[in-house]
Amino acid sequence: MAKAGTANIELPKSKIDGLNFSFSGIKTAVINLNHKNPNINKADLCTSFEKVTTQMLIENVKKAVDQTGIKQVALAGGVSANSYIRKEFKMFGTENNIKIYYPELKLCTDNAAMIASAGYYNYIVGNESKLNLNAVPNLKLGG
Repeated sequence: MAKAGTANIELPKSKIDGLNFSFSGIKTAVINLNHKNPNINKADLCTSFEKVTTQMLIENVKKAVDQTGIKQVALAGGVSANSYIRKEFKMFGTENNIKIYYPELKLCTDNAAMIASAGYYNYIVGNESKLNLNAVPNLKLGG
């Protein structure tokens, strides 16, 4: 849908010190805009969201490159399949003499798919969890 829109809706960028950032503010803004005006042009909203989140990613990568001097960046995960993000990172890399690595599109899987796959293989060998299982955000994986 974003390919059909125009980035003409102003959306907030998070302002967090250092290299941390969050998309929660912009996600909330998009939800609120859509609820306040259900007739909002969805394509324009998608395009605006895509543009601002990509700017946020590139700004933080630029800060990281400036701080570390590292001139190689890898895009990964489901979001790395986004054609706009790939185009903008390619331009960013060219303009700043940074090598950008992209996985093949078929390898740009989302974390949810990886978790589901791990769950499937655990299930078929008989590992099951109770329904009251809760998330443990600081759980260490592996040994």
